[in-house]
Amino acid sequence: MTLTLVKTLPKRGSVVEDYHKPERPKVAWPGGPAILSSIVIVEAILYLIYGDLKILSITLVTIIAGIIGLIDDRWRLKNGMIKPLLLILASLPILLLETYVPYPEFPIFGYVRLTMVYPLLVLLAVPIVSNATNMIDVLNGALSGFIVIATIPLVFALMLKGDYIMMVATLPLIASSIAFYFFHRYPSKIFPGDSGSLALGAMFCSIAIVGRVEIVAIVSILPAILNSFFILSSIKGFIEHRSIKTRPTILLPDGQLVASKDPSAPTTLVRMILADGPLSEREVVSNIFKLSAFSAFLAVITALVTWCV
Repeated sequence: MTLTLVKTLPKRGSVVEDYHKPERPKVAWPGGPAILSSIVIVEAILYLIYGDLKILSITLVTIIAGIIGLIDDRWRLKNGMIKPLLLILASLPILLLETYVPYPEFPIFGYVRLTMVYPLLVLLAVPIVSNATNMIDVLNGALSGFIVIATIPLVFALMLKGDYIMMVATLPLIASSIAFYFFHRYPSKIFPGDSGSLALGAMFCSIAIVGRVEIVAIVSILPAILNSFFILSSIKGFIEHRSIKTRPTILLPDGQLVASKDPSAPTTLVRMILADGPLSEREVVSNIFKLSAFSAFLAVITALVTWCV
């Protein structure tokens, strides 16, 4: 499916410039429909096999988030608050199908009762995580590779818990991200767009909630959460990224990236990585993956402490 979009999207003029290369090549966009369709097809088959409402729940969350992203891809939502508000809709299947348990399990302390607060946290979690994955999608291969690394601890945690149905239902997220990565890595042949980044983030979040591995997921996806926090705090609120006038990085003539010295530029994870000096795009993405791998390692430790100690 992704290969088909790589070939057909440019013919239809559906391309965007890759701003992090001197020649600014045109790249096929959006690849989200390929990601979304592959996930939905596999999850639908799994639902027919197992008949588990949790699978239906994460599938619906992913579909709704993907559609919202596709709307943004096509019609460019200009108000930065619209997208997070719309993403609240993506969290509704979890609540309506009652596929959540308001007792998250913490390492050492065990279960914590959050009966009244948990539904509100669900409504907030999907927009927060979806936007976090969207904001880390800035360089070739960063998003798809990050999702693969961040999701592995969830599979491990679900295996420890003995929830093999949810473990299997998580595999399409990894598989679709790996498949997309081969076209998304440097030099990118296709970009996921908001339809891809929001769908992947929403699915990750929904798996964490219905699979009851919330704490492991938070630790695993921490680099993306911190990146979004840095951005939002520096620009003081939700602003559509296309409307940000000062870029956090500067492209040098040799193709390397350097952190912007402009104090009005948003603080981002990439800008912080570049604080010590210029790096190539590949080197920056490699550093993002190293941070993600470290968080994933901590998430695995969190899972072991929670269910094996």
